[in-house]
Amino acid sequence: MSLLIGDIVTLAALTAPHRTAATLGPDAVTFAELDVAGNRTANALAGLGVGAGDVVLWCAPPTLRVLDVFVACARLGAVFAPVNPALPEHERDAVRQYLAPRLVLSDRAFGEADVVPHPLLENGSSRFERRRVDDATPHIVYLTSGSTGTPKGALVSHRASWLRAAPGGGTFTSGLRGHGGVVCTFPLYHYGGWHYVMEAWQHRTAVHLVRRADAVEMIDVVQRRRASALYCIPAVWERLLDREHRAADLRSLLHADTGTSSVALDLVERIKARLPGTTTTILYGSTEAGRMAALHDWDLARKPGSVGRAATPNALWLADDGEVCVAGPALMNGYLGAAPLAGEYRSGDLGRLDEDGYLFLTGRTREVIRTGGESVGPAEVEHALRDLPGVLDVAVVGLPDDRWGEVVCAVFVVPDGCPPPSVAQVRSHVDGRLAGFKVPRRVAVSASIPRTPATGQIQRGRLRDLLTDPPGGPPRPGV
Repeated sequence: MSLLIGDIVTLAALTAPHRTAATLGPDAVTFAELDVAGNRTANALAGLGVGAGDVVLWCAPPTLRVLDVFVACARLGAVFAPVNPALPEHERDAVRQYLAPRLVLSDRAFGEADVVPHPLLENGSSRFERRRVDDATPHIVYLTSGSTGTPKGALVSHRASWLRAAPGGGTFTSGLRGHGGVVCTFPLYHYGGWHYVMEAWQHRTAVHLVRRADAVEMIDVVQRRRASALYCIPAVWERLLDREHRAADLRSLLHADTGTSSVALDLVERIKARLPGTTTTILYGSTEAGRMAALHDWDLARKPGSVGRAATPNALWLADDGEVCVAGPALMNGYLGAAPLAGEYRSGDLGRLDEDGYLFLTGRTREVIRTGGESVGPAEVEHALRDLPGVLDVAVVGLPDDRWGEVVCAVFVVPDGCPPPSVAQVRSHVDGRLAGFKVPRRVAVSASIPRTPATGQIQRGRLRDLLTDPPGGPPRPGV
């Protein structure tokens, strides 16, 4: 049996044609309408020369039209490549050169690329001749950052995405309660966003998109659509739980999930106090492997601080050095331009397994910073900060944070008696040069940056240790 992403909508249109497939603000589309729109767009893309294996780059503000293109690419056997529209132009051009797309659909400039405005895809026929597609081939490429900030594209197959989002194998392992749909708080250039799109459709229910993860907008969506499920990273839950939103009616919610990394016990307690009728699952995963572990509602009090046990259909274990490793049919094919993944994925996270097989995360082996579900290469941020006036040296590390998993911290060496740059000064300096999630949220000052004697490489692990457990007290923080 082939597990094809385009068939999810085909089957939903046959079994639940008039159910809502997706909403964004006041707009909505049914499964039947999405099925037809996917066919029209597939024919339009084919008319522009797009075929099996071709990359289609999408970069635009939130719109329901992105769903048409996503479905169309899956039906053609093309590879859909969603790109963050907030990236500075030079980063967009670097992404375009790396992806080498057959077609760019955007309202933004991409260097020397010919860009097709996405509204031009409306004229295709509603009848689409089904193509033969191998479910082991990639249907999407998600961009993530290496340690230098250079983009890396995780290629995920139809089969892997289907298994990640299948009922019983996705977020809602014990079933999605209610028919109000799922609020997607992730942007649709992020794996998390597309996971919830596909998982909602596998359950024949709506995915409710938001333009940004703003508390007022999310509350409006829950109330307007009577949504049943909401997943937020800890930082976004903090916005919703703010006392100014205490009176908001969120009673339709039956699932109130969180995760991406370890979650503070007090956050779980506050979610339960605010939404007493909900179940909460803590989820740990990655773009490369999908859901890796899950801590279910019935285990929250028994295993505080854990991210749960290995999640179906993948296997999870620890390497000799404590690194979390995963293998199974939901893994990515590999990175674009690199060798295929050789059987297992090494996450870069360190952890321990207790006697019952529950995973507790303890740190990172790699330089890449994981913040709010995004990956940040520290070298790229350092490069943007080196010309900041009054700075003698700089290093960037990720520090543990209950809200974001990790936060980007810039550590400066400044002349004696001079204050370090403030967070506001740092943000102003890199405005337009770095995507927002890469900008440091904390600054600190140090007498020197620890480096290796032979090569002068930054010893990030040592620097991180000095910041989190400094001898003689904490480092002098920035303003």
